[in-house]
Order: sequence, then C-alpha cells, then structure tokens
Amino acid sequence: MVQELGYEKLTPIQAESIPHLLAGKDLVGQAKTGSGKTAAFALPILHKINMKNQRLQAMILCPARELAAQVVTEIRKLGRRHDGLQVLTITGGVPSRPQTIALESGVHIVVGTPGRVLDLIQRNRMDLSQIKTLVLDEADKMFEMGFEDEIKAILKEIPRTRQTAFFSATFPESIQMLSNKHQKNPIMISIEDTKETAPQIEQFVYSAEPADKISTLLRVLQQHPSNSTIVFCNMKLDVNELAKILAEENISSACIHGDLDQRERDRVMAMFRNGSHRILIATDVAARGLDIENLELVINFDLPQHPDIYVHRIGRTGRAGRTGVAVSLATAQETMRVVEIEKFTGVKLERRILGFKNQHGLSKDLRESTMKTISISGGRKDKLRPGDILGALTGEAGGLSASDVGKIEIQDRFSYVAISASLADAAFERLRQGRIKGKKFQIKFMK
Repeated sequence: MVQELGYEKLTPIQAESIPHLLAGKDLVGQAKTGSGKTAAFALPILHKINMKNQRLQAMILCPARELAAQVVTEIRKLGRRHDGLQVLTITGGVPSRPQTIALESGVHIVVGTPGRVLDLIQRNRMDLSQIKTLVLDEADKMFEMGFEDEIKAILKEIPRTRQTAFFSATFPESIQMLSNKHQKNPIMISIEDTKETAPQIEQFVYSAEPADKISTLLRVLQQHPSNSTIVFCNMKLDVNELAKILAEENISSACIHGDLDQRERDRVMAMFRNGSHRILIATDVAARGLDIENLELVINFDLPQHPDIYVHRIGRTGRAGRTGVAVSLATAQETMRVVEIEKFTGVKLERRILGFKNQHGLSKDLRESTMKTISISGGRKDKLRPGDILGALTGEAGGLSASDVGKIEIQDRFSYVAISASLADAAFERLRQGRIKGKKFQIKFMK
C-alpha cells in the first residue's frame, strides 16, 4: 500500500514511527515541520480502521483549521482504496450543525481543533466509545496557543484503552508531563535534521528603521524576485496596514489574520496557492499550520519575539530539496535579537545593503499576477473532481489547453481554478455558458 501511494522511500520519522504504531504502542515523535509526520500516523490508522463499523475510531487534534484541512486531504489521498472511508474536519469558524449531522451519519476518523472538538463532546454530539487511536499533531504548538486545558479535558473523555501518539517539533516540559500522565510506556523517537533533510535556505538581514520599513520592503521585493512570498508581521493591525499600502502600489497581495471567517481564509489561501496572489501578509497565529508548496521567499517585516518562531517562519521555504530565501528587516535596537537568532540557529545571517532609494522602479511582475482565479459554486459535496473541471475547460466545449489551466482546488461547497490571466475571460465565459458533469454552477472571478 505504501509503495502504491508513492512512498517507495519513507522519511526518517515515518520509518521509525510506523512499525511501533502498527504494533499498538504509544509514541512521542519529535521531528521538524515538513518531515512527513502526517503519513507516519495516518497510514497505521488507516491500516486499523474497521470499514464495516461506521462509528468514530480515530481522532487527530491539530492547532489550526488550515493544518486540520491539510491532514484530512492527506488521509483521503492515502485512504483512497478504502471504499466508503468517512473523514470529518471539526473546527471552529464555521457552523457546527453540519459537523453534528455528519457525526450522526457515521464517521471513521475525525480531525479537529481542540476548542470545537471539546464543545461537541460536552454537548454529547460525539460518541467516543469506539476510539482506538488519538493523535496530537504539533502538540507543542497547541500548548503555545493556550489549548492545554481543552486537550486535558478531551484526554479524560476518551477510553483509556486507546493508543495515544504525540507528534511535535519540540518536546517541552508540558508535553513531557502530559505524556507521563496519559501515555503507557511510550516509544520516544527524535529525528534530527540531517544534511539531506535540512532545508536549504539563504538568510539575509537588512537594516531598516521604523519610518523606512515600507520602502525597504518594496526594495527587498525588487531585489529578491519571487512568485510566492509570505511577509510576517507581529500584529494584526500591521498586517492590515501593510496590505493597504501594497494595494495602493497595485502590488498583487492578500492578507490573512484572525478576524477572517473560514470561507474567506479558504478563498485567500486558494488564490495564494494557485499564484493569483504572489504575496501573502500574515501573523504567526493566522499562518499556523499553513504548508505552502514551492514557497520561494519569507520576509520578516517584524522580527519575531522568540528565535524558535523565526525557525518556524523560515522553515516554510526550502523544503523537499528546494532552496529558499529568508529576509529579515531589523532596526538598530534589534541588533541583539538578530544575535539571539544566530545563536539559536547556529547560522550567521548575511548582512546586506540595498541600493539607493527608488533606484529601481517597481517591476511589472510585482504589479501583475500570471494567473486569475475562477470560483465555482460546487465542490466535494457535489461530487466534483479536478478532472471534471479540467474536462469542462479543455474538452470540445472548452477549447483551452491543459497548460493554460493552473491549480484546481476542490473544497466542500466551492471549487477554485487558476487560469492564465490572458485567457481567463474566455475560460470564464465557457464555464458560465457550459456545464460541469451535466450541471450548471454559479461562476465568479475572485479578487
């Protein structure tokens, strides 16, 4: 099964964890983000699922909605040969009623955030009696985000006969105490970055006093051209202000913060992943759990308060053998914070000087995106698949070439498709006038 899904070579955390989890052992797995932890716990869970039993058998807790959605996507991909497999996302930010209806209809695996999961447990909307496996994914981040009480409350409700696995990038004392209380003789696995697995990231720092940070950022964007950039700010207000300034400069960008509802977050992330927005501005909390494929550049508009957050931010680029670039803006007063980051990471940040102010005008690439996003009012619940949308665009009625169609993202009730900007109007008309799987859907351009 593993080989069929493209896992000819397991990552270190997978190779170390899977045999113990298959044997029913409790486990604590420590490995960096992006090391393949999801498959490490998902494959054993899928191996043990009793498909004839429609009751909840496994629960995975995650620190953020986006991470939960990614885990669900991965489990569905890994479990595609399990006919009738029901995997449910249970997170806040959306109404709980559809989630309770799905639970009543029968679910094998739940992936959720601690707050909403505990809420449904306390309202007796979730039958925990058949749960055999509980996984805490990014356990350290859940504690950092203040979910300790919810996690402890959930652990008390799930049968003691369960198998419990914690996966975490770090192993603080809080996780150790939780393990001592709620696990049975756990296997301890710690995977250190090797030369092969360590991300290849060039790290630069530019001096920028507060009054000059915006202009410095614009020149950084010129000097480090990128098709996919995340800009981190420490405060939500700064995210909004920076997004406004970039919009005034007609730079293709979007922002993500805690005030966005789930549907809006999904829209923003879909457009960033498919290249319709080149730049995403975010806070750490809003970006928690985001895993962006082919992210080229990370900019710390604000230096983080702690060096471990710096590592987490820049670790989103330079994955899977690719190289990445991380740029930090630092004021004179933040010199010691840069030194602390260097001591923590063991890497010296390269000090760089930008050219003269306004030496180069903003490039056309910064102001334009090569892709546009079309929204379709149907998704997974309507049995839509990427191939259905691609066929509607490239078949006889569509007439487009497959190379003109970018990433297609299917969500529960909506789908997003990226189209080459020069052909987007034609694609829009063909979808609007045509049908997908014999049905008419509402079609919109997303901005």
